[in-house]
Amino acid sequence: MLFLPAIRSFLLFLPALCLALLLISACNDTVTAPEGVPASHTVRHGGAFHAPGLQSPAANCASCHGNDLTGGVNGEPSCFSCHGRKWAAAPLQGH
Repeated sequence: MLFLPAIRSFLLFLPALCLALLLISACNDTVTAPEGVPASHTVRHGGAFHAPGLQSPAANCASCHGNDLTGGVNGEPSCFSCHGRKWAAAPLQGH
């Protein structure tokens, strides 16, 4: 019976701890880019790795992926290869 108050306190604390851990992990979408992806592409969004600033592709992506985002001169992929037709209407407005 001596452990009953401790167990009760732990059981009351456990949901709060789980919620806090869930919120922390949901906020952290910065990861290490896999092999073949530039090291600067640390933001995982929509199943692909992007560089920070992906919300403004005209300012942050066009220098490598081309002014129209159809691919860079050094083999950088077209943004449309992942974003496809659904993104084609207004690609430079961001994600």
